[in-house]
Amino acid sequence: MNAPLFLAGAAALLPLAIYGLAARRHLVSKLIALNIAASAVFLALLAGAPPAPEGAADPVPQALALTGIVISVSITAFALSLLRRLVDERGRVDLADGDDME
Repeated sequence: MNAPLFLAGAAALLPLAIYGLAARRHLVSKLIALNIAASAVFLALLAGAPPAPEGAADPVPQALALTGIVISVSITAFALSLLRRLVDERGRVDLADGDDME
């Protein structure tokens, strides 16, 4: 029932995330783009779930999406802590031309 809406949302979010990864130099912007891509994957996962009989919800795709969201939040928190350390050491979090990440 909601599958076309979920697929349309995923189709709208994925190019936005790819653009954010390719065009932005700031690492926090790239991290946000990765989170948007993860949201698109979760929507596609829920859209691809088989229809449940008699209006009952299928718990397996919902459990997979919920587990993915928890993992995504954990990875985001870890990445933000690494970016904080990068700011402390380098003073910036963007990627400059010819910048080698030592």
